Amino acid sequence: QVQLVESGGGLVQAGGSLRLSCTASGRPFSNYAMGWFRQAPGKEREFVARITRGGSTTSYRDSVKGRFTISRDNAKAMVYLQMNSLKPEDTAVYYCAACSVFTIAAGSYEYWGQGTQVTVSS
Repeated sequence: QVQLVESGGGLVQAGGSLRLSCTASGRPFSNYAMGWFRQAPGKEREFVARITRGGSTTSYRDSVKGRFTISRDNAKAMVYLQMNSLKPEDTAVYYCAACSVFTIAAGSYEYWGQGTQVTVSS
């Protein structure tokens, strides 16, 4: 089992920044690729960003490229999502998730956090 706890969400004005953190415990953190997903009211959960086990490779959904950065610290068992130039359409509950493979498919992720709310006002 892997337990994941997100933090860092909140209310921010458009153009502002937030940094989400996700703390992992349980099985060795470095065994898992990590992803961030989000779900807005009335919409399906969608992929935001992912990072390989060692942190050497990342990928993002098109709408956040150049604005969001995913990173990880395996020594601290943490993954981060730095979000800059936030837009109202970024408003959602953000989840971190752990997966044995490097994928954007939410259904392949084995462990999920409880989510943290991000609200961007216009």
